[in-house]
Amino acid sequence: MDRKSEHYSTVIIGAGQAGLAAGYYLREHQADYLILAADEHIGDPWRNRWDSLRLFTPTFYNNLPGLKFPGKHPEYLPFKDEIADYLATYVDAFALPVQLDTLVTAVESDNSTFVLHTSRGVLTSENVIIATGAFSHAHQPEFHDTLPQEVYQCHSSDYENPEQLQPGDVLVVGAGNSGTQISTEIAASDGDSRTVWLSGRDTGRIPRRLLGRDIYRWLLPTLGRISTDSWVGRRLRNKSRSTGDPVFAPVHQAMLDAGVQRVGRTTDVASGQPVIEDRGPIDVGNVIWCTGFQPDFSWIHLDIFDQNGYPSHHHGVVEEVPGLYFLGLPFLSHIGSSLIGGVGKDAGYVTNHLMERN
Repeated sequence: MDRKSEHYSTVIIGAGQAGLAAGYYLREHQADYLILAADEHIGDPWRNRWDSLRLFTPTFYNNLPGLKFPGKHPEYLPFKDEIADYLATYVDAFALPVQLDTLVTAVESDNSTFVLHTSRGVLTSENVIIATGAFSHAHQPEFHDTLPQEVYQCHSSDYENPEQLQPGDVLVVGAGNSGTQISTEIAASDGDSRTVWLSGRDTGRIPRRLLGRDIYRWLLPTLGRISTDSWVGRRLRNKSRSTGDPVFAPVHQAMLDAGVQRVGRTTDVASGQPVIEDRGPIDVGNVIWCTGFQPDFSWIHLDIFDQNGYPSHHHGVVEEVPGLYFLGLPFLSHIGSSLIGGVGKDAGYVTNHLMERN
């Protein structure tokens, strides 16, 4: 921006699937808006994940509003770079007004106007849609920094491939889908020369096919109609937050086939080695923390957050602060709210509310 301050009716913060879906609907309304992205390129958050990452949702489920996801066949599971390419294509297809390389450092409210402080100046707007997701701060247990320097460690957000590991056995902490997939890759690539341990509570499994049909063709759409307004929806949301999501059965089977050793939770560090409950310390040369993320909305200077750091909202609408919205959070309104194939429903609801308000 050449000027120090610019004004838009609506500013969307975040150019992932949630922010782009909102941009699509605002474009349909012919609204005045701008999408801000902290990254240098569309899709960078996907490209920066580990090399072999694949989506667990098939091609036919990954459509954003107005544009089908390309794929070799309907049940194909796309790789991370294919997702990034699709998002970039989406921006071009609808000429969405995205401003890249713009980090929002603070959001404040000045009466009926929002003030956004960014790395490229100040913006003001009547409406703000926060679409940065809930995966901004990598979480690791407090005792992780007591591991000696001789043990290589990283969070899953910094893991790329097995080549970055040093000699020695590997402990992957966190037995969700990410931990299961990463431990499988390491064991399959170098399982003959070292042991790969997967630590964590069993979060359960969900089959890809149930009753002879792909779950994404009937089960997930069915669950997607269950609102978090219902006790069933709230129970699903609370269970996901407390115990994690179940692992997809094919991913779990691949882990078993690769020879990964399952152990209990990692509870501490003793004698320079991680401690496994009911087992004690194990001698490893590498630890990968697949312990998830925590929300970090400290840059939003508004009193709208609960004791867990989550914004108080109803289906993405912050009723206490008119004009403020959230998109892309897990269980924002239903089970698929953070998925590429499910975020469009919430984006349509939020943007309709925004336009009616205006």
